[in-house]
Amino acid sequence: MWERPESDGGSEIDGYILEKRDKEGVRWTKCNKRRLNDLRFRCTGLTEGHYYQFRVLAENAAGVGAPSEPSEYIKVCEATYPPGPPTNPKVTDYSGSTVSLTWSKPIYDGGAAISGFVVEMKEAVDDEWITCTPSTGIEETNYTVKRLRENAELQFSHTCNERCWTEKLEGPEIELEAALRKIVNVRACSTLRLFVTIKGRPEPEVKWSKEGGTLSERAQIEVASSYTVLLIENVNRNDTGKYMLTAENCSGSKSAFINVRVLDSPSAPTNIEVKDVKRDSVTISWEAPVIDGGAKILHYIVEKREEARKAFTSVCSSCVRNSYKIDNLQEGCFYYFRVLAVNEFGAGVPAETIEAVKVSEAPLPPGKITLNDVTCNSARLSWEKPDHDGGSKITCYIVEMQAKGDDTWTICSESKALEVTVNGLTKGKEYFFRVSAVNEKGKSEPKSLLAPVIVKDTSAEPIITLLSNAFSVKAGNDLKIDVPFRGTPPPTAAWKKDGNMLKETSRVNVCTSDTSSQIIIKDAARVDVGVYEVTLTNSVGSTSAEIYVNVFERPGPPSDLSVDEVSADFVSLSWQPPHYTDSDGGSPIIGYHIECKDQSSILWTKLNRSPVTEDQFKVTSVEEGLIYEFRVCAENMAGIGPCSNASDPVAARDQCDPPRNLTVTNITNTRPTCWTSRSVWTVSREMHPVMGTSS
Repeated sequence: MWERPESDGGSEIDGYILEKRDKEGVRWTKCNKRRLNDLRFRCTGLTEGHYYQFRVLAENAAGVGAPSEPSEYIKVCEATYPPGPPTNPKVTDYSGSTVSLTWSKPIYDGGAAISGFVVEMKEAVDDEWITCTPSTGIEETNYTVKRLRENAELQFSHTCNERCWTEKLEGPEIELEAALRKIVNVRACSTLRLFVTIKGRPEPEVKWSKEGGTLSERAQIEVASSYTVLLIENVNRNDTGKYMLTAENCSGSKSAFINVRVLDSPSAPTNIEVKDVKRDSVTISWEAPVIDGGAKILHYIVEKREEARKAFTSVCSSCVRNSYKIDNLQEGCFYYFRVLAVNEFGAGVPAETIEAVKVSEAPLPPGKITLNDVTCNSARLSWEKPDHDGGSKITCYIVEMQAKGDDTWTICSESKALEVTVNGLTKGKEYFFRVSAVNEKGKSEPKSLLAPVIVKDTSAEPIITLLSNAFSVKAGNDLKIDVPFRGTPPPTAAWKKDGNMLKETSRVNVCTSDTSSQIIIKDAARVDVGVYEVTLTNSVGSTSAEIYVNVFERPGPPSDLSVDEVSADFVSLSWQPPHYTDSDGGSPIIGYHIECKDQSSILWTKLNRSPVTEDQFKVTSVEEGLIYEFRVCAENMAGIGPCSNASDPVAARDQCDPPRNLTVTNITNTRPTCWTSRSVWTVSREMHPVMGTSS
């Protein structure tokens, strides 16, 4: 047993925690599993012969306080002490000559089972106690004392301080004021106080409860002999409801209820549900809040939030219905939604969807369905993807078939690919086929093959329908070689280059379908030039075709540029085509371009407007006395190549043939009387030196 703490810390004591410690250990352990409200406790589960120490901690709204001073160590052993006094003695009934009593067993039994109880009484004016029960005692915890003197004031047991008069019993009565008979309205955050007058003999036991729920932990109950008070501070919308008061004594019981309405914003709407999910919209519905906050619901606020975001955004702030369609959502995204009810006191608590909703719907039907192959017992179908997947990835395609004359469709395949081969068909029979697309939201409408399939052998050897077997491409461009073919069943394709199996690389790729085989060459170069061979093979036969690929580029520079003739008004040039291997760039030379420049200039001038097809050219636009340089470049389908080396500088002027076998026959000192320009000759280098007196 223990006493209450001197200070409750400013908040009512909620309960106590009793702890024990074995003398042989160091840890304190909790004795009571549930909250302990009494000031006494029977501790069980102890080990005989061990010494124990005990302490108590009080708890209020702020938490658990400091422990009490521990008790002395107590040895657990057989009883060597008398039991403690019985507890909770009460008068349950009385009349003009009888009194009925009840009590509880003592908390401390002294270490042995209680063998019986003795009831004593005395009149209030006497000092002597008289035993009412047999000397051996009674085993029950109740007893009725009979043959009493009417109107005598009696006291029973030295442990019970109650006095009673042998008079008529009265059943409990509850008197509600007029204000409590109506709905009690109280604003949120204020204090609710319900004062009720009670009557009854003996004094009735009083109990407060709340219909459909538990009484708030903030509720404080005060009970006196003639009244009871229920007090709840800082009320909120959850304190709205019907409060039940029950008074009971040995003569009966009485109940009354008080309706309390807290004026506050509403509670959360109920049963929020997402319906009719589309690829860009959803429809949500909900039911009204259980608690309207004491005022009419004016409207609702609808909000959304993307899964990747933390904040909600308003979709509609004045929805007057219990459903709303939310449009303009991002297809394939995940969203959360919530709804708040609004009354005159403000917006209430939100109701939110538990799981994220993916905005998507069942896909559209697949595209065109094609029958690719039919044998005597199978059919191969292919189809195109739906125009729209509904905002969610296509997980598979369901292929169904129906034999002609039947009424039911049978699933024959579930394929993730865009084609399927249906086996086990009966030769000569007709079948209808249809395909549906499936995503996480469901299955699309089926798309049917337009015509029925007749199961028969339609095998045919491959046939190549190539329009041209020569392909040319400029170096650096992409080349696509498409070889269309026919064949049933569809043949396989094998490619060779210059007699060797073609190696696929990051630049060279082969793509084969049921109707064609393609080579795609990216950034074509001279190494891609050669003879390509494609071989198509199926169960019926095979066929091949050769394809010539040429990659052309700009030609190299012409060679051996020479000046053949020079005069005052023209210069004749000639040259040789590019003479090294593949210098034409893989494409015939279209012609040549001639350029010249004055030796005093750095700019080259193009002399011909159109390409010169021959390997010579006569330059007529020269000025006498100027010195010129010339160069030539070749052109093919890929463009104009680099220029040749420039010619030696050439002066535009007249030139005569030099005389031969010049001989000096005489040397004199006579000076000619006249010199003309035609008389000046250039002396040949082969002339021997001549010694003379003058020259």
